[in-house]
Amino acid sequence: MALLTDSELSDGLADLPDWTRSGDSISRAIEAPTFPDAIELVRKVADEAETAQHHPDIDIRWRTVTFVLSTHSDGGLTAKDLALAATIDRLAAG
Repeated sequence: MALLTDSELSDGLADLPDWTRSGDSISRAIEAPTFPDAIELVRKVADEAETAQHHPDIDIRWRTVTFVLSTHSDGGLTAKDLALAATIDRLAAG
């Protein structure tokens, strides 16, 4: 898959205001109401990621879940990352 240009990435992130770019990845931290809710969000994201064959790095700290996305096989950010970020936003919204 083609890497996104800086312009394409900026345009994509305009629709994903909670995501931040850091080098070749984008990330978002989400605070869930409870620890079980955080784990359930991770489970839902894992199901979607498995279907998409695109897997985020996930860090869980009590109720805060941080997702980091990058298409490692392509060496940077692709449309897969923006698509999964939108999916994570949808799942986090409930």
